[in-house]
Amino acid sequence: PMTATPPQVVVMGGSLGGLTAALCLRDAGCAVEIYERARAPLTGLGAGIVLNPATTRYLTERAALDISTISTITQELRYMDAGGAIVHAQPSAYRFSSYNTLYRSLMQQLDPAHYQLGAAVVGFTQDAAGVTVRLADGRQTRCDLLVCADGIRSSARQLLLPEASLQYAGYMAWRGTLALEQLDAPTRAMLDGAITYHVMPHSHLLTYPILVAGQAGVPQTYANWLWYRNVAAGPALNALLTDRDGVLREVSLPPAAPQPHAINALYADAAAQLPPPLASVVRGTAEPFIQAVFDCEVPRMAFGRICLIGDAAFVARPHAAAGTAKAAADGWALGEAMRAAGGDVVAALQRWEAGQLQLGRAVLERTRTAGQRVQFERSWQVGEPLPFGLYAVGDSLVQ
Repeated sequence: PMTATPPQVVVMGGSLGGLTAALCLRDAGCAVEIYERARAPLTGLGAGIVLNPATTRYLTERAALDISTISTITQELRYMDAGGAIVHAQPSAYRFSSYNTLYRSLMQQLDPAHYQLGAAVVGFTQDAAGVTVRLADGRQTRCDLLVCADGIRSSARQLLLPEASLQYAGYMAWRGTLALEQLDAPTRAMLDGAITYHVMPHSHLLTYPILVAGQAGVPQTYANWLWYRNVAAGPALNALLTDRDGVLREVSLPPAAPQPHAINALYADAAAQLPPPLASVVRGTAEPFIQAVFDCEVPRMAFGRICLIGDAAFVARPHAAAGTAKAAADGWALGEAMRAAGGDVVAALQRWEAGQLQLGRAVLERTRTAGQRVQFERSWQVGEPLPFGLYAVGDSLVQ
């Protein structure tokens, strides 16, 4: 049974991992407050997310949501050659949603009074009895458990593990979305209902359809695409990551931030290097954005009454399409551990840590291998199954 007074929990970061952790801890009997530094509700640029059972477990098991209402399904994996012909196809059923849809679905499960926007955590200290959390506006609050879900550039990770830094993988992705109806009929037919892969020397592009809420909330099908390209660390990468205001960003540039000359160079490269159907998708995207690819490995996730979850702990390359799933799995396991420990925070974190470290290391290793093979070794073969999955390759497939 849970302790007489509910454990007070602060979740630092209100994105998908923080939301899932907050809901699972609330259901385990904790009093949970989410502090999100952003001043407005989060949006994920319409970017696509491959749904893994771990990603949607809270929504299916606790909220009884029919996942088909918030996702599209693809039936095939197709490989396209340089001329634009499909040279290999195999049955491959995956569900896709968008960041915005998942965020909205999880937010609907939460009392908004416990989700504070514009609340940036700037520091914390702990003692035997609890954690003192400091906010940028000068407020301080006490809690029994601090869950740090503050993402890839986690300031909590920097405070707790200054030696665990982001390691650039040697390549980045241009990304974007384009309404399928903006493509010609043959291209639309080729890309709809499938994940399409194109592997080229030291590079690859994939695209898949996602639903995006359009005008008046009517969902529209968009092609969500990622083109991975090798860019050397240093001046070349820094030039790409410098936004229109001349500010060098560390990890990514949202839509409308990349410099016009960089976008024009992308369009020119697409015309010169990509199969015509994929070139038309890239060149038709008005506001492509940039994500540099990083690894980060942590030796610990539990620190007394404080823990790191999701991308605040391990940052894995996108090739397993498991980042959101990993964060959700961390949050779900945390709720279970708190329940099993009867609200004893320190015991719960000790019980929880080993399995999540193992999971983080395994996902990281798998994504490193996939990235090295396709971007550097040139050993990725046409027809290989996707490396999508959380616990194992293929566990994101729709059964």
